Amino acid sequence: MIITADMVKVLRQETGAAVKDCKEALEKSEGDNKKALEYLRVKGLSDAGKKAGRVTNEGLVYAIVAGDNKKGAMVAINCETDFAAGTDDFKNLVKTVAQHVFEKAPL
Repeated sequence: MIITADMVKVLRQETGAAVKDCKEALEKSEGDNKKALEYLRVKGLSDAGKKAGRVTNEGLVYAIVAGDNKKGAMVAINCETDFAAGTDDFKNLVKTVAQHVFEKAPL
């Protein structure tokens, strides 16, 4: 089966996986989108296992303090590269986590 750019684009939008990985998944699954999704899920789990021991010495710290200075939250989330830490998605993740911690006020 011929894998078209549109097929790769759809799978990439659904998963956020790299173009190369999406194309490979579609080729392995003979164009079946559901099988390709499963292939990427399994591949992601195996890739995660390979990366488990890698050092994450980059990242961001985000702090929130209430206007009355009686409540606050600070989170630090690490990643592998300063490039990843500089993305808007990563910055939004850190901010969202900090806001969640602030709102839930764990003890």
